[in-house]
Amino acid sequence: MRLKLKNTPEQIELVKAMGSKNVSEAREAQEAFAAFLGPVIQQVIQQAATAGAIYQDASFDEDDSASFPLDLYYDQPAGYVSTWSQSIAGGLPVSQDISATQELKIATYTIDSAVSVNRKYARKGRLDVVSKAVERMAQEVLVKQDRNAWAVVLKALGEGSTNSLAHIIAQPDSPADGTGFRVADLNAMMTRMRRVNASFAGGTPEAAFAEGLTDLFVSPEIVEDIRAFAYQPMNTRGVPDSTESTAVALPDSVRSEIYNNAGASEIYGVNITEILELGTSKKYNILFDQFDSSVFGSGSRTSSNTEIVVGVDASKGAFIRAIAQNADSGSSFNAIPDDQYSARQDKVGFYGSLEEGRVCVDARAIVGMYIKQS
Repeated sequence: MRLKLKNTPEQIELVKAMGSKNVSEAREAQEAFAAFLGPVIQQVIQQAATAGAIYQDASFDEDDSASFPLDLYYDQPAGYVSTWSQSIAGGLPVSQDISATQELKIATYTIDSAVSVNRKYARKGRLDVVSKAVERMAQEVLVKQDRNAWAVVLKALGEGSTNSLAHIIAQPDSPADGTGFRVADLNAMMTRMRRVNASFAGGTPEAAFAEGLTDLFVSPEIVEDIRAFAYQPMNTRGVPDSTESTAVALPDSVRSEIYNNAGASEIYGVNITEILELGTSKKYNILFDQFDSSVFGSGSRTSSNTEIVVGVDASKGAFIRAIAQNADSGSSFNAIPDDQYSARQDKVGFYGSLEEGRVCVDARAIVGMYIKQS
């Protein structure tokens, strides 16, 4: 993520004023810069967040408590639904059964960051140095945001179960056409998504709540497997035997589309999003192993040779991000001059924070699969 301030005379003069030895002048310039800083960082982290395609924002006034109505969202036979949320930033997401007629109170927490630069750089109008400090603040907030967002996603995936069907399924240990992600795996995830999206009566739901798999979140290695769809055989059925079955590829039109697009953004109408934190021995893979070891600990599968693919039905709006907004500015990210440097005139500092909460109100919107990579 790169953030660069425009090199204009007005920007340079403002930065120079922040480094002034006149305390009143410096403070006024810092407040002006902080007012500009908040909306900029808010826009950057919204565009760069990896969980942005999963969660839908639900804004609330910063002086209120976040809540979400469930009475019109559910029609469950027992009158209760399960939700997953965190009470503190970095905490373990927990499941809670509540009545479908209740107002869901969402626990929120503060994500913050502080940066500083030497005043001499400000006095010299060094926009590059100030830009790096602002970039660092945005990066720290973004890392904390994504970690909390994905913790809720992975916890809901690991514990999700509908009609006795787990939402996470395992690829066979020894598939006929080798290890890695295959068209058959994508097909199986689509079927599991359809099965767990049953109505409250166990039958076919209304179309508005059953669009199916819309997004896949995968590692670079899985994207490599998808690119290989263009030239690798895909048939998994032994007709008349396994030697014959591995000689059948995808239709030419599908292989050409994958080849021309470098195998990247979409297949079978499902969006493909590459996440570096997914993959064997990577951060989110290890985190999921802590939430659900039922398959990672089964047989030869471990978090170092098996990874997860996460599938989401984004049309359900099941993942909610409650975000506090400032009533005056309308911004969700608030930046202010850092007062700890008021007595140490060698530095200019800023403190920024936002208040948010992440919750999954319907695990039927998520499925996953274990993929053996070696």
